[in-house]
Amino acid sequence: MAMVKDPVCGMELDSSQAQAQTIYKGQAYFFCSADCRRTFDENPKEFVGKGPGQEGEPLPPVPR
Repeated sequence: MAMVKDPVCGMELDSSQAQAQTIYKGQAYFFCSADCRRTFDENPKEFVGKGPGQEGEPLPPVPR
């Protein structure tokens, strides 16, 4: 299927081969192991919205 990134450990994996998955705020997240999913489920806000322009992270400055 599609390549995805485990939000906990950062491992790239095929979504069809993921060992675990969960839904958070309507979005599917895929994991390399049940341990990574358990870590995510304990505190999803720690792993969601960390990229540039997302919650908690400012956009990089625009070059002039």
